[in-house]
Amino acid sequence: MGRLTNKTAVITGGTTGIGFASAKQFIEEGARVIITGRNEQRLREAVEKLGSNAIAVQADVLSLTDLDRLATRVREEFGKLDVLFANAGSGYFSPLEQVDEKFYDNQFDINVKGVFFTVQKLVGLLNPGASVILNASAVNQKGAATGSIYFATKAAVRSFARSFAAELGDRHIRVNSLSPGIVRTDFQNKLDLPEGAFEGFIDAVVQTAPLHREGEVDEIAKAALFLASDDSSYMTASDMVVDGGFMNV
Repeated sequence: MGRLTNKTAVITGGTTGIGFASAKQFIEEGARVIITGRNEQRLREAVEKLGSNAIAVQADVLSLTDLDRLATRVREEFGKLDVLFANAGSGYFSPLEQVDEKFYDNQFDINVKGVFFTVQKLVGLLNPGASVILNASAVNQKGAATGSIYFATKAAVRSFARSFAAELGDRHIRVNSLSPGIVRTDFQNKLDLPEGAFEGFIDAVVQTAPLHREGEVDEIAKAALFLASDDSSYMTASDMVVDGGFMNV
C-alpha cells in the first residue's frame, strides 16, 4: 500500500513545477488528485501525463467564484478531502521606489488572498486527520533588496500556517508550510527579473549553501508527500524548509 492509498487531494497550481511533481508523487502513493490551473491547455496536458487518478479543474485562486466552483467539484468527485496543497503563487521584484499599487496588490492577491480563500473555501470538506500544506518559501525568513513585496507575502503564508493550525487543531486537521529554496521551475519565468539576475542569485546561493547545489522539484515534492502523509502525523504549525541549508547557516 502507498502512503496515500484511498486519500483524496487538491493541489492548486498543479500543472507545472512543484505542483505537478507533487501530484505525480501523490498519485504514485495511491491518492486521487484534483489539480488546478488557469490555462486549459496546460491542465489538459498535465492530466494526460498524470493518468486516470488525476482530475483537472480550471480555476484561478484570484477568483472566489472559481474557488467556490472548485469546492463544488471536490464535493462531487470525492465527497471529502484528505490533503490540500495550496501551492499556487507568483513573485515579482522591484525597487522600493518603483512599486505601485497594482504591483503591490497583484502579489498580495495571488500569494496571500489566494492562499487564504483557497483554504477557507475547502476547509469544510476536510476529513479529521487531514493535512493542509501551504507553499511558502525559504525567503519568508529573510530580506533582500527589491524583494520586499514578494518576501512579505511569503512571511504572511508562514503566519497563516501557525494560525490555521491553532484554529483547526480541535478538528484534528494539521496545517504546515513548505518552504523551498532555489529550484528551477516555470515560476522563475514569472519573476520579471533583469536578464541574468536570477542566474546571479542562483550562483550566490550555490556558493553559500552547505550542499552547494540547486534543488530539484522532485525533492520538494517528496517533502510535500511527507507532510501529506501520516508520516508527519505529529507535525502542525511547522515550516519545513527544503533549501540545501542556505537559510540556516
